Amino acid sequence: MSPQPRPAPALSRRSFLQHGVTGILAAGLAPNFFPARLFGKNAPSNQLTIGLVGNGLICNAHVGTLTGRDDCRILATCDVMRSKVEKMRDRLDKAYGKNKDSGVSRGVDTYSTHEELLTRADLDAIFVCTPDHWHAAVASAAMQAGKDVYCEKPLTLTVREGRYLTEVARRHGRVLQTGTQQRSNKAFRKAAEIVRNGWIGDLKLIRTKLGEFPAAPALSEEPLPADFNYDRWLGPTPWRPYNEKRVKGDYGGGWRCFLEYGGRKNGDWGAHHFDIIQNALGMDDSGPVEFIPIGFEGCKYQTHVYANGVRVERYDGELKQMIEFQGTKGTVWVSRNDVLETDPPELATRPLRGEDIHLYASDDHHGDFFQCIRTRQRPIADVEVGHRSATVCHLNVIAAQVGRAIRWDPKKEEIVGDPVAARLLDRPRRAGYALV
Repeated sequence: MSPQPRPAPALSRRSFLQHGVTGILAAGLAPNFFPARLFGKNAPSNQLTIGLVGNGLICNAHVGTLTGRDDCRILATCDVMRSKVEKMRDRLDKAYGKNKDSGVSRGVDTYSTHEELLTRADLDAIFVCTPDHWHAAVASAAMQAGKDVYCEKPLTLTVREGRYLTEVARRHGRVLQTGTQQRSNKAFRKAAEIVRNGWIGDLKLIRTKLGEFPAAPALSEEPLPADFNYDRWLGPTPWRPYNEKRVKGDYGGGWRCFLEYGGRKNGDWGAHHFDIIQNALGMDDSGPVEFIPIGFEGCKYQTHVYANGVRVERYDGELKQMIEFQGTKGTVWVSRNDVLETDPPELATRPLRGEDIHLYASDDHHGDFFQCIRTRQRPIADVEVGHRSATVCHLNVIAAQVGRAIRWDPKKEEIVGDPVAARLLDRPRRAGYALV
């Protein structure tokens, strides 16, 4: 009698999410199809479980959305400041309330380091809400621990970190959604489709306004708060004396004023607007070829240029909306709050035909991320997309640092003919904070 085939091991929803399709197939854990019982409303558990890393301003914004959803549940949170993590725990306990049957608080666990949080096997996804200089380390560690990641923008602090994160995500079969949520807005999507389909003719010029942060201040040393691990907050960046203004999360400045921790306005609003421009130009796997700082050879505005000659200006004059696309046959203006204007006006409501370019449609950035966790598809702001858009931010910063135009090879991801500028594609990391 021929031996009977060995039955496939049981496949749980969490095994599927933690290992991904590639990992499950490689391990021989999956049959030739994935049963419907793993997903949908009749799944063993329809809620994705979440851990938060970094409990500042942007994390609070996410929590306001996440606690209103039925398809996810925050189980754990982490911050280097004890008072912040305790405040977040109390907020989440209040939002989730008590178990209706037992009357006992369902509870959220707190941690002081992301490494401790990532040892939990019951977390599906991690939200990385730290300052920019911690994005790469936390996101990488999470993906290597079998978690999917929502990482705030810009994806990384340096160009080289972005390529590294992309390689980690692909190697481990993880889903990473970058927090460039304008991609999941119908007005920005429609603007990009109008441009991509040539409805305004050949592009002549793109303008966007980013604003400006105050200059990084000279700060005196202040006493350290007792509940704050300041060395950990600095992480891979150079040691500096503590001052509250250095570490403060503030949309008007704070740590965002310092190039040690981010890209100033290029890494702030630039991460959003340059991302939409990349999408409109079909450059999600590429990028510009030249970056020109303001003042270089009379250049009036920070500018980057694509191989087809399209110029993007960081415009400091008045703009009708956040981004302006100028073409030979018309103009598109687009902003948040679903604001889309066109000249001629009918382009704004013109429907796409079957043969037109239809861009990835998402109207819910968190929902798109969660759906891709379940299906193992790549999300609208995939790690490669986030890396390429962040690269535009970083290279504009580098051009300003060296005070001259730099040439970029987007295929090789190398600065051409300028070894001094090329050294700025990555940064030294402080002892004890290597990226692994």
